[in-house]
Amino acid sequence: MINLTIDNKPVQVEEGTTILKAARQAGINIPTLCYFELNGMKFENKPGGCRVCVVEVKGRKNLAPACATDCMEGMEVFTHSARVINARKTVVELILSDHPNDCLQCEKNGDCELQALAKRLGIKEIPFKGAQSTYRKDATLSVERDMDKCVMCRRCETMCNKFQSVGALSGVNRGFQAVVAPAFEQNLGDSSCVNCGQCVQVCPVGALTLVDNIGDVMKAIADPTKKVVVQTAPAVRVALGEEFGMQPGEIVTGKMAAALRRLGFDYVFDTDWSADLTIMEEGTELLGRVKSFLAGDKNVKLPLFTSCCPGWVTFYEKNFPDLLDYPSTAKSPQQMFGAVAKNYFAQKIGVKREDLVVVSIMPCLAKKSECARDEFKVNGDPDVNFSLTTRELAHMIKQCNLDLNDMPEEDFDSPLGQSTGAAVIFGATGGVMEAAVRTAYEIYCGKPLPKIDLEAVRGIYGDSVRTATVDFNGLAVKVAICYGLSNARKLMEEVRNGNPNGYHFIEVMACPGGCIGGAGQPYHHGHSDIIQKRMEATYREDAGKPIRKSHENPDIIAIYKEYYGEPCGHLSHEQLHTHYFDKSDKIEATK
Repeated sequence: MINLTIDNKPVQVEEGTTILKAARQAGINIPTLCYFELNGMKFENKPGGCRVCVVEVKGRKNLAPACATDCMEGMEVFTHSARVINARKTVVELILSDHPNDCLQCEKNGDCELQALAKRLGIKEIPFKGAQSTYRKDATLSVERDMDKCVMCRRCETMCNKFQSVGALSGVNRGFQAVVAPAFEQNLGDSSCVNCGQCVQVCPVGALTLVDNIGDVMKAIADPTKKVVVQTAPAVRVALGEEFGMQPGEIVTGKMAAALRRLGFDYVFDTDWSADLTIMEEGTELLGRVKSFLAGDKNVKLPLFTSCCPGWVTFYEKNFPDLLDYPSTAKSPQQMFGAVAKNYFAQKIGVKREDLVVVSIMPCLAKKSECARDEFKVNGDPDVNFSLTTRELAHMIKQCNLDLNDMPEEDFDSPLGQSTGAAVIFGATGGVMEAAVRTAYEIYCGKPLPKIDLEAVRGIYGDSVRTATVDFNGLAVKVAICYGLSNARKLMEEVRNGNPNGYHFIEVMACPGGCIGGAGQPYHHGHSDIIQKRMEATYREDAGKPIRKSHENPDIIAIYKEYYGEPCGHLSHEQLHTHYFDKSDKIEATK
């Protein structure tokens, strides 16, 4: 242990602890810009580049970057001396001198860490004048890049390269032309980017933002020739309240449904319903592969990978085109809902497919690009027309002069609104796996699952892969769960090398903690306790549901009886399943 004083306060920390972490443990706030960590997830970026976190160490001539300086025995640290404050102020003024001042029009206005830092330091004007660097703007279907606003903190680069192992962003050029961009400054859409959006989640300014589709949705709602339906993902209900001053993890399911009706949507449905549908299709597919494997079929592809996460889907299409037969062919819940809405529900209410507009509310930026994929269109008409994030929904509610706090509790519409606890936990890492096991076990074994809560796959567990074995009446089904694409890469390499651990089923989510940590959620600014509270709320919602297994959802039973016939049948394969493509050529341009 190391003993030191910070602002005359005795502090004891483990050897190897940085001054920044020691100060935070002592309740002393040191401002940062380039530093970023996901607390409790074993993910940390400490480049020491911006110099905003400098502190004064007694006996040291120069100021020390707190994020990159380890504590030493007897060290005396001063975090807010006059010398420190003057240095920080100069650093921020220099950053602002090469930064646009269009704060009122910026997507990050009110959530900008640079803006908050300037206010904290009392900066009213910029003493340094000169030319500002400018770069061309670029956008994918999910992410917009405005590098004029980049402060070279390199958080996005670290998240993309280390946490996701995607490698789409890096620092290029030198001096005044230095910028974070794909290799050779190519378009982001032509790089190895998978549209996960985690670069947007960690960007402290407005250099990386989401593609805003609120205007498109408002036009559709205002069009009298259209019927507009909306679906809401499991993770949205445990995070939306944060945008209205509620505590992280506060469940706002009923209030959200009420707000969506007041926004003008004709029908308000729950993506949880199609999550239950996904389990029926994916679970049946899993059992089919396992049975074929046990029967000696050497061509069967195991393990089965989940396919709910579009960032993950694009990742394996670009990086593992030789393994495209392993992921489940089941569409994601968003796309399953769109297929049901456009093919079944439109017919039920007497509306032409092209006159039904399907909007999804998702915690995810990759969902925007997912719904634009050609295989999810019929004669050019997409199954899901627009995908909004949790943040966009919050902005939309506020634009319409509504307050979520004042909304009554209302239910979703039928018949695509009733769901189970198994669907709710899709929002948390391990949730899809747990939901699938609940149903697959009972279908395979013909008896109730002895313990419905599969706690072995729950929780936040850093940079590791979590595994479990479930006894299916003597058949040991081995499962693995991970979040973060760097972890997924490890599992894919294992499968490529022969699946030595004998996994049958693997769940992958691209974002920290699963969908609850998605890039479209309210900004968590690295506080994983926020993600943890969202996760806890997810499991509370599951525990409170009267039905907790997908195959027991009466609306799911009804649609198979009335329309689809059986899981993985001919019609469901046509409408609820998909195929994947070799997109590895996209990576060649970045090498």
